[in-house]
This record gives sequence, structure tokens and C-alpha cells, in this order.
Amino acid sequence: MQSNEHTEPLLGLAKLMRMAYSGSDLAPLGTQLIERAETETGGHALMDLSTILQLRGNRDLALSTQAQAIESQQIYSPPTATGQVNIRLLAIMGTGDLMSNTPVEFLLEDSDVALDIVYVTQNQPLPADLPDHDVLFVAIAQSDRNMPLLKQIDASIATWPRPVLNRPDRIALMSRNEACVLLKSAPGIEMPITVRISRQTLQQIADGELPLTEILDDGVFPIIVRPVDSHAGKDLDKIDSPTVLVSYLQNMLNEEFYISRFVDYRGQDGLFRKYRIVLIDGKPFVCHVGISEHWMVHYLNAGMAESAEKRAEEERFMIDFDSGFARQHAEAFRAINERAGLDYLGIDCGETADGKLLIFEIDSCMIVHAIDPVDIFPYKQPQMKKVFSAFRQMLLNAMQRSAA
Repeated sequence: MQSNEHTEPLLGLAKLMRMAYSGSDLAPLGTQLIERAETETGGHALMDLSTILQLRGNRDLALSTQAQAIESQQIYSPPTATGQVNIRLLAIMGTGDLMSNTPVEFLLEDSDVALDIVYVTQNQPLPADLPDHDVLFVAIAQSDRNMPLLKQIDASIATWPRPVLNRPDRIALMSRNEACVLLKSAPGIEMPITVRISRQTLQQIADGELPLTEILDDGVFPIIVRPVDSHAGKDLDKIDSPTVLVSYLQNMLNEEFYISRFVDYRGQDGLFRKYRIVLIDGKPFVCHVGISEHWMVHYLNAGMAESAEKRAEEERFMIDFDSGFARQHAEAFRAINERAGLDYLGIDCGETADGKLLIFEIDSCMIVHAIDPVDIFPYKQPQMKKVFSAFRQMLLNAMQRSAA
């Protein structure tokens, strides 16, 4: 394992994002890290600098800085455990932005779990000398770019001597079109057919040369279009007609897209509600409820902080979740858990007018955290503690199964 004798401790993603959320100016810290990186042995300064650059929206420079860090050091230890360490977790991650790996660090803040992260690339496989650990967690998210890496890791950990959570071969099934096939005809679930198509084919639909029904069995406008491997709503749009699709493509350089039928999931009050749920060892936990006037719901722009009424609804939803939403959709959650086969899984969903669970996305890398301002969202702290406690229990359960 690489020596960190001449480096300052890693600040880590959780601390840096807390600073960003609280409005702190990260530029002075970034300058300090640049100065440190010039003399520091190892990659701590560069890795923290990469995180700051991502949080400030400078993605390209962030990723090149991250690559430099990993070239000098593959193993990092974010400050998660605050006292006695009772569980040692090793997470395998790949390069990329905040959507490229499960952000495990957020789930372990102020815990008794010591986290080590080992970064792997196709040119930098798992090192022979790894930190001792009780559980291995594969945190690499599904993407076209990550598929070769997932296969590489799958082979490397085939006979791992410690329990492994989130197996790479199951993560590989989390693409939007694969997930759609996985959940097809699952009880209590609505997930419109999602098809991956080339730009050329999409252009033919836009130009009226190819009927939409040739591509989508349930294909009628409006449809949802997004580039392959895009996240957080980037370049996602609702297309109402072929004419609008022509305009959309004129502004896109991408070569491949996902398309699916748009489902109008607004409630009787005209508002759209998107629920972020995580399944931990098969049990569902709510992490947030975004309530918006717009169909594309993102928690950060849904006006939750500005609306006491929306927050009151989210609080009620969290309090009543186990006896309400989770019970109502228990069969659907069981089906997702069985078909996905992942120990830890995120679900972004809504509800259809006839009460089915409307799935937008399932994957292993959704951001789940407790860094919202406590004065505005006091009710979220106890809920997120349930989530974090369940994650810790999942690690313990894995250890106990291994010891049995």
C-alpha cells in the first residue's frame, strides 16, 4: 500500500460538500490544495482539489486532476469513523464525476465504520497490497465507460476472501434499457419501454421517415429523450412532436440516446412528486420527496427549501412511509429487489394515476446524504439516521453470514 507519511489527511467528499452546501467559498481552499500538491507525497491534495473543482462545475479539469491523484495513489481513507472502529469497509471505485460511483462516504458519516477506497482503472488494477477489511463493496456505477471495468473487477473478486456487496455482474444490468427489461411485467410496477437508439434513427423519426411505433411498441408523442450515460436531467427533454425532436437534435452532439413514452404522473393537485428510495438488504427507505410544478423533478430546484407546505408534506411522507407508501408498494419493492439482485440499490420513482409504482430509474449510485440545512429540514435527520443505520446493519449482516 502506498505510503502517506508526508501528506495531510484527506478532507473527503462529505466534508467538502457540506462546505459547499453551507455557502462557503471553496476557492481559497482550492488554492491551498494546489500549493500543497506541489510538495506533497501521495494524492490527498489532488483528490480533494478534484472534488472542489467538481463542486464548482469545472468537470474536465476535475477529472484530469483526479486522474493525476490516482496515478500517484490508489487508496484513500476518508474521515468517516469518529471513535472506536468496529467495521472496516473497503469500497472499489473507478474514475469519474460524482455520478460515477456510489457515494458511500455520505452513508458512513460520524460512524464506527472505517472506510478505505481503492480506485481502479483498466491500466491500474486492484493492488496486491490492500487494507485489511471486513466487507468489500463494489461502488462502480453502470455506464458504457465502466462496463469493461466492471467485467475486470468481477474476475478479480470471483474468489474474494471477504463478503462482497453489490456484485459487478448485477451492477452491469442497471442501464436504463436493461433495467426496463429486468422489471418488465413486474407486479405493481409501471416502467415505460426504454430503447437505446442511434442519432441516425432518431433523426429518421424526427424527419418522418420512420414511425415511432417501429422503435417503441407503446410509442406515441410525447416521449422522453436523453443521451446515453447522462444523469441528473442533463439534456433530458420531453418531446411533443417530430418538429420539436428536429430542434432537440440540432442542439445535441451525442451519437446515442434513450427514448421512452412520457407518463403524466401529476397528482390531482397538478403537482409532480418524485420519490428517492433506497433498498438496503431488500428493505425500502425513503431519502427525499421532490414536489414540483414541473414534470422533471430535481430536489434542488423543486423549491422545497422555499415552501413550508412542501416540506410539511415531505415530513409526513417520511413519518408514515413504513405503514403507508412502503406497505402499499411492498410487492413492487420485493420484485425490484429480487430482479436487480443488489444489496444496495437506489430507486427514483413516482406513482401513476392508477396507483402503480412508476419507475424512472434504478441504479447503485444515487446520491443519498444528510447535509441539508438542519434548521430548514429538521425532520430529515432522524430519517437519514434510519438509512445510515440500515446500511451499517447490512455490513454487519454480511459479516455474520460470512462467519456462519
